[in-house]
Amino acid sequence: MLMALGMFVFQTRSVPYQQLQRTTQWRHASQSRVGDRPAWQFVGPGADTITLSGTLLPEFTGGRIDLDEIRYMADEGNAWPLVEGTGRQYGLWVITSVDETSSTFFRDGAAQKIEFTIILEHVDDQRTDLIGSLTTYGLARLAGAFL
Repeated sequence: MLMALGMFVFQTRSVPYQQLQRTTQWRHASQSRVGDRPAWQFVGPGADTITLSGTLLPEFTGGRIDLDEIRYMADEGNAWPLVEGTGRQYGLWVITSVDETSSTFFRDGAAQKIEFTIILEHVDDQRTDLIGSLTTYGLARLAGAFL
């Protein structure tokens, strides 16, 4: 297991990302002063973003169904606990973007190669009311959509 977002597990057979990029910002307000540099005041943490990117080869890894499961999680508008395979807990995160580019197709139109980027944003860890259901009902709902 590389990482888990709620009950979705990023692993070799689902969505194995090849790159994890994290950007953390802090907010500072400035006040102009006559004859001097602006005065700065720390006003708190800013955005904290994780970008996961990689390439799926559906013959060997996950594919569109796995990316669609992430989309269903995003559709709920909930926050999900993010835990690294090492046990490191990142807190609560929402899915803000899923990009997918398919190429090299089989005769039936299925992609042999899918490049993806998933963007997660950190939310207030105290907002437990935002936590999504940690059951696998989404998988059942997704499976029903393809029957």
